[in-house]
Amino acid sequence: MRKVLAATALAGSIALTGLAVAPAAQAATATQTAASSATSVNNWGKYYSSNKKAYTYGKTWKKNGKVYTHWYGKEFTPKKGYVWFSYEFHNGGKGKHFYGWNGSHNHTWSMKGIKKLYTYTCWGGKSSFCGSKHRIY
Repeated sequence: MRKVLAATALAGSIALTGLAVAPAAQAATATQTAASSATSVNNWGKYYSSNKKAYTYGKTWKKNGKVYTHWYGKEFTPKKGYVWFSYEFHNGGKGKHFYGWNGSHNHTWSMKGIKKLYTYTCWGGKSSFCGSKHRIY
């Protein structure tokens, strides 16, 4: 009798757990589907500095005419790491900017009118020990 009750209790708890998880999983899938229909996300990295003491990685996507980039930077020394972004606009103009960080950092930025976007990582100074340039959009 105890075995029957234990089996019934186990089956009931599995069924309840399955019912509780299913709506959450469906909601997560619906959210991901809505996000993917609005944007196309491109994951990139790990892109290292030339001496391998810093690296960056992240994702890039376009939404409502803006190109967004969320990047993460890692370095484990007393000096700073730097991530550079250079871009070309649809109208033919160009530009670039950088962010410096110490330790671990992440940041999101966006800009309208970008046609091509490139990144590279440096360490120890804004233009020291720079790694290779990579197109991310």
